[in-house]
Amino acid sequence: MRTRFIAAGAALLALLMSVIAMTQSAQAATGLHVSGTKILEANGNQFIMRGTSHAHTWYPSQTSSFANIKSLGANTVRVVLSGGRWTANSASDVANVIALCKQNRLICVLENHDTTGYGEQSGAYTLDQAVDYWVGLKSVLTGQENYVVINIGNEPYGNNSPSAWTSATKSAISRMRAAGFQHLLMVDAPNWGQDWQFVMRDNAASVFDSDPQKNTVFSIHMYGVFDTAAEVTGYLQAFQTAGLPLVIGEFGNMHSDGDPDEDTIMSQAQSRGVGYLGWSWSGNGGGVEYLDQVTNFNVSQLTSWGQRLFNGANGIKSTAKEATIYSGQPPVSPSPSPSASPSPSASSSASPSASPSPSPSPSPSGGAKGCSATYKVANQWGGGFQGEVTVKAGSSAISGWTVTWTYANGQTITQAWNATVTSSGSSVTAKNVSYNGGLGAGASTSFGFLGSWNGTNAVPAVSCTAS
Repeated sequence: MRTRFIAAGAALLALLMSVIAMTQSAQAATGLHVSGTKILEANGNQFIMRGTSHAHTWYPSQTSSFANIKSLGANTVRVVLSGGRWTANSASDVANVIALCKQNRLICVLENHDTTGYGEQSGAYTLDQAVDYWVGLKSVLTGQENYVVINIGNEPYGNNSPSAWTSATKSAISRMRAAGFQHLLMVDAPNWGQDWQFVMRDNAASVFDSDPQKNTVFSIHMYGVFDTAAEVTGYLQAFQTAGLPLVIGEFGNMHSDGDPDEDTIMSQAQSRGVGYLGWSWSGNGGGVEYLDQVTNFNVSQLTSWGQRLFNGANGIKSTAKEATIYSGQPPVSPSPSPSASPSPSASSSASPSASPSPSPSPSPSGGAKGCSATYKVANQWGGGFQGEVTVKAGSSAISGWTVTWTYANGQTITQAWNATVTSSGSSVTAKNVSYNGGLGAGASTSFGFLGSWNGTNAVPAVSCTAS
């Protein structure tokens, strides 16, 4: 009897430990996360990055680039941001970037470029300063863990004192977690991202272990240092042998420091299931204009590098798979807090200057196939605002909805997500998209948009019709 009791107790303990492990795993998987060498979505599906970088901080008006990058097959865009080394990107601007990524069904890798070449290049920021910037953006990043990867700092050390990278990176990760960030974090290598002294390679395990969430992916930039197949395969193999996650966060087809072996980079990434992000969409200067993938941001003018990256062997078009978060369920619109403000170093001209509307305007409920809609201003700043409309089905299920309203103060809509929005003068019509038209009785969905205003931004009356 005692033997049976002990065995039963052991079985019960094993079951409890299994439940605890499963609970912890479910809690950890709040969004994109790593498992061994792989990046997984919250549902457990593997996600392999295939995309490019877009220099948003220097070309903030080139918002059509997101749709154009998607049109060539990418599933990811790495977005260049600044916290003050260049013109700072405010919280509202970053919220718009996330909205553009989601509208175009792209995973958004947000990177702080201020740290580039620290210790060697004048004006470069520390990783600690980069964390300050991310903390200032927390209100627009929280809740976006399924869609956003935070690349803490671009190429955070040059070739001077790269050994300091290890402690600085551990500290940055620790501060990000202490601030409450649940996102997949990406950390770049020193030596201008190329790690030719192997500081990141040889210390990656301890850096990974320093993350209490074990949710950090390493990023190697491959330019002239990686000009032979042996160097490319050797570096990738080192991380796979160590069981650690790695992406090729930047690479090109040529460079002033040597001729990278882009064919091996792309073929090895494909065969090993490693993500890659080419540099960069358009707008390069300083003698590296050859790294532009399109000319003057024109998607119809692919350069030879762009043709190779998007349409060549092992290229983006033939290997990219869209994140499953965009399949069968609506993306969650960014919802900045009404009191959200840019980081202290952000441009004052982009900071919020008015409070959101406290009184949403519901439309009357319909009959058997009815719906109601509620309009609110989620965030507002000088000349711009973010709106959100919630649609709720009536007492019966519906298969589609249309929301209409008329602006009285000259407002215009510039971007929208989770709905097809058209305007005719001051009249606006929003229709459901394929994944959010069907609603059960009493169920609701929402869509969002960005707009401009001047003088007054009154909440309009809205109406909803269902089918």
